[in-house]
Amino acid sequence: MPSIDVFFSPKGGATDTIVQELSRSKKEILVQAYSFTSAPIAKALVDAHKRGVKVTVVLDKSQRSEKYSSADFVNNAGILTYIDDKHTIAHNKIMIIDQAVVITGSFNFTKAAEEKNAENLLVIKGEPGLVKNTLRTFWIIWGTQKGIREDLEYQFDA
Repeated sequence: MPSIDVFFSPKGGATDTIVQELSRSKKEILVQAYSFTSAPIAKALVDAHKRGVKVTVVLDKSQRSEKYSSADFVNNAGILTYIDDKHTIAHNKIMIIDQAVVITGSFNFTKAAEEKNAENLLVIKGEPGLVKNTLRTFWIIWGTQKGIREDLEYQFDA
């Protein structure tokens, strides 16, 4: 049966929830983020990578201008990290965990989103159609960064 949990900020537990979900990952984490400066989320991604989980991150080009962002931290840890410079703004905030969990909402992966902003976060499980569509969108955006045509179909397990 599908489950959807919703969190609101400020101080609604969204960051802790994301960290918990990432700590449960077994095979793969895919991330699209507009702003990514959350140290706890970055650490959870690196921890997953160290456990052998394949982690891929696509970020908005604004992350290039951060002095030393979480993007640098995960990239320096060996996580595949791409900058989306094909879109005016890469505003998605999505995580797909083990092709089973989709995390999305207005919540940026930042300290400000957790502590100051009015944001929402959805954690959705048991919705294979949503997973499939979200995976397809992720791989199309990833592909445009790598020079792969958008009209190609991508293969995935969902």
